[in-house]
Amino acid sequence: MPRIQYDPVPHDHKAFLEKASKRKGFQEAYNALEDEYALAREMLSARSRAGLTQEAVAHRMGTTKSAVSRLEGANRHAPSLASLKKYAEAVGCTLKIRLEPQQTTRRASPQPAARTSCMRKPPDGQLEGLTLG
Repeated sequence: MPRIQYDPVPHDHKAFLEKASKRKGFQEAYNALEDEYALAREMLSARSRAGLTQEAVAHRMGTTKSAVSRLEGANRHAPSLASLKKYAEAVGCTLKIRLEPQQTTRRASPQPAARTSCMRKPPDGQLEGLTLG
């Protein structure tokens, strides 16, 4: 497969949010998709660091460009863990998933909340991990 040069399209997210936030109902809808948007940003950032196109990632994953586009989109499609692992590997990353205690205002006990962490240690030489928060 010939190597395709990745040329990212500039996107001013701050300007986009300023303009979009003026629309009725935007803020509520945006807040409801906070985790999905965070995942999409992480994925796009990882692909950009790797210098890959969606086509190249799709080839490495053994799927189609449209499937990669759906994975990277913050929409109603919830990607499977297997798909996220394949994507992370395709862009030279390790998938890390953490469960963190919720911040509460009341204290249930005098002891601090336990921190639950589920991570796979990246092998030497790999790029930094793709993290889901």
